[in-house]
Amino acid sequence: MTDTHGPETAGPSNREADPTPLSVDAAARAGNAIIDNVKEVIVGHHDEIEHVLTAVLADGHVLVEDVPGVGKTMLARALSRSIDCSFSRVQFTPDLLPSDITGVNVFNQKTREFEFQPGPVFANFVLGDEINRAPPKAQSALLEAMAERQVTVDGDTRPLPDPFTVVATQNTVEGGRTYELPMAEVDRFTKKIHLGYPDQDEEARMLDRVVGGHPIEELEAVTDVETVRRARATASAVTVSEPVRAYASRIAGYTRDHASLGVSPRGSIALLRSAQARAVLAGRDYVVPDDVQAEAPTVLAHRIRTADGDPDAGARVVREALESVPVE
Repeated sequence: MTDTHGPETAGPSNREADPTPLSVDAAARAGNAIIDNVKEVIVGHHDEIEHVLTAVLADGHVLVEDVPGVGKTMLARALSRSIDCSFSRVQFTPDLLPSDITGVNVFNQKTREFEFQPGPVFANFVLGDEINRAPPKAQSALLEAMAERQVTVDGDTRPLPDPFTVVATQNTVEGGRTYELPMAEVDRFTKKIHLGYPDQDEEARMLDRVVGGHPIEELEAVTDVETVRRARATASAVTVSEPVRAYASRIAGYTRDHASLGVSPRGSIALLRSAQARAVLAGRDYVVPDDVQAEAPTVLAHRIRTADGDPDAGARVVREALESVPVE
């Protein structure tokens, strides 16, 4: 099951030339405007909203894991509505096929030729709702898209829109009715975040907003795709000095020494790119160790596995790394 909104994305298009970066101040204003806009819908989750946006500016993807009903899907919808862009939603179910995601070639009786019908993956923001309800074969349909920003169907490779971000949700209940995501896919998510329940005051404010209608229906875009692309270019140009790079490498090395499966090089790259995005939101054109420390828990923990299979081990190993690895 899929649905879409936003400017029409009728099919694949070539990724555009590198955009001109915004100034750091302009990129920070745009980013914080998006955060403030999303907060009109999502109450009490400033840090989580910021984490999703930094992943977008880092050209990455986000996995949102939690119990049902805490706003995972709404967070993705609010972010996409805040940017004037294409959006699609895929409801993952046990009978979902890879072609339901990537698209399929259909024979046209009039032209006597096969025509490609693009799937919902051809959008700037793709919401994969309850991704762990689909079997591995369907989940794997996102692997090439997430890693290479392209889709190959029947031997033909087609580029995806730019920017391209997957926000996938998965529930932490009903384990017997879900499929565990393979590590190859987990590692492609820049971040994994949890929302949790709101406190009493936050829930009261949320209930006040939804009386008579949901604020998501009235949410207007505060920026556009080109501005996001330019802000992302700004982030990629942020200076990461050699000592900061070495610090990130030592953190990754610690996880490899203290877990059966530590952080991959892809994870180290994601950490620095996310730190660059965080620096931009703070109005800086350089990364400091605090940026790395702020990003490490959401960027690294889900990539770590220990021999005892403890689901909380990743967060513990990252916490110990941040406490033990010196900043030099």
